[in-house]
Amino acid sequence: MSALRNPANTVDDILMWETNAWFRPGSWYSPPWLWYTASALLLVYGLGGIAYPPVGGAAGTLLALLGLMAVLWHGKGLRGSAPMWLLLLALGVQTLSWGLGRWHHPQWVADNPQLDRLAKLFIFISVAWWLGGNTRKTLLLWSCGLLGFLVASFTHGQGLQEWVSGLQGTRVGFGIRNLQHGSMLFGVALLGVVMFGPRFASSGGRWVIWRLAAWLAVLVLCLVGVVIGQTRAVWLSLLASLLVSGGVWCVWALAKGRALPRFKTCSMAGGVLLLVMVASGFAFHDTLKTRLLTESGVIAELAAGHFDAVPYTSVGIRIHSWQAALEWIAERPLVGWGGQGRGLVMEYTPWLPDFVKEEFGHLHNFFLEVWVAYGLFGVLLFVVLAVWIGRGTWLAWRAGVMPNDVALFGTAFFLYWVVINQFESYNSFGTGVYVHNLVVGGLVTHIWRWQWETGQRVFPALTPQRHP
Repeated sequence: MSALRNPANTVDDILMWETNAWFRPGSWYSPPWLWYTASALLLVYGLGGIAYPPVGGAAGTLLALLGLMAVLWHGKGLRGSAPMWLLLLALGVQTLSWGLGRWHHPQWVADNPQLDRLAKLFIFISVAWWLGGNTRKTLLLWSCGLLGFLVASFTHGQGLQEWVSGLQGTRVGFGIRNLQHGSMLFGVALLGVVMFGPRFASSGGRWVIWRLAAWLAVLVLCLVGVVIGQTRAVWLSLLASLLVSGGVWCVWALAKGRALPRFKTCSMAGGVLLLVMVASGFAFHDTLKTRLLTESGVIAELAAGHFDAVPYTSVGIRIHSWQAALEWIAERPLVGWGGQGRGLVMEYTPWLPDFVKEEFGHLHNFFLEVWVAYGLFGVLLFVVLAVWIGRGTWLAWRAGVMPNDVALFGTAFFLYWVVINQFESYNSFGTGVYVHNLVVGGLVTHIWRWQWETGQRVFPALTPQRHP
């Protein structure tokens, strides 16, 4: 069976996409037993990625291997899409940087190219394949991720006591890696709860009140988690993503007119969100004020251009480490220093203080870390991936394959993820890898579904178009 075809435009063919049970084989072909196994692994990965990483991580690894083999074996038409080529290029870029590093500075290069550093960010290929282009499966997987994380926030670390401490003004991390990562996860959760809120109310029925109550409870929980996490980068990223995505929705809604389905529901959800945010602002006024004013002296020095006078505070350490990274990038801008690049910057930059070298081993900026390690080739790899996903999302949404709220969530997440990774290297750690693959996998599965239905490519001029 070909994985790339133009299905007949019948009601049965259209409904097939959204009525598949979770364990039913997807719309592109793989043996049924493999679909069942992979679907179970998807659920375990979604639920356990944060709640219980040993099991969730093992499920993700097995899921990735099975998915990659399935795409290569059964994915005619999809295996030639950009993500597969970019995965191959990622392996090549890492090997090139490692090989040149062994020749230029062998004492600072690992014994192997450590290909998993970038390859693990392409697990989304397998996630997208096993989701089978199905929106309901995508939303179920994302809901599993949300549920697993919320459970983890009450069971990891000091459990409920962390929430109590946070409500009393102490900065908390919910026992998830460090203080920044728990807050980051609550930011992603908040975006999802906001963007998919109208789904809870639009279908009506006798359970609508309970659904709205559950949505409001999770909304408040996520907002409180964001506030007591006290991570300024999360606040900034959320502000940027919510403002831009809200503006996009308003422009689209005005273009469609007030007769737009869900207009009233979305407006009410937006009003509730605004009310909850204002109430939270009043409730946590002292916490917000204290945290925002902590680095005011550093900001003043930066605004005045006095970079050498910036103290080694939380923000100051980031600024100085970025300066050091730029010096190393200038020496090897194209191929970088190999997978150990970020550690080399922090350990061997002579003017960085000893306490910084001892306490910090990375640059708190994923894009600079990629540039230091793999040069401009590594950076361009992710730029191309982002452009492909962006254009593919647009095409899938315009064709009606990707629902409005999924596309809007993808837009909001992209802005959030780009901004927040400027201040912490989330994509270099397990929590960020997990979020990246879950969200990107859900978007790519819709892009592939659009390709499968139409026989088109995201960039037809760059990749030959094949018709069944």
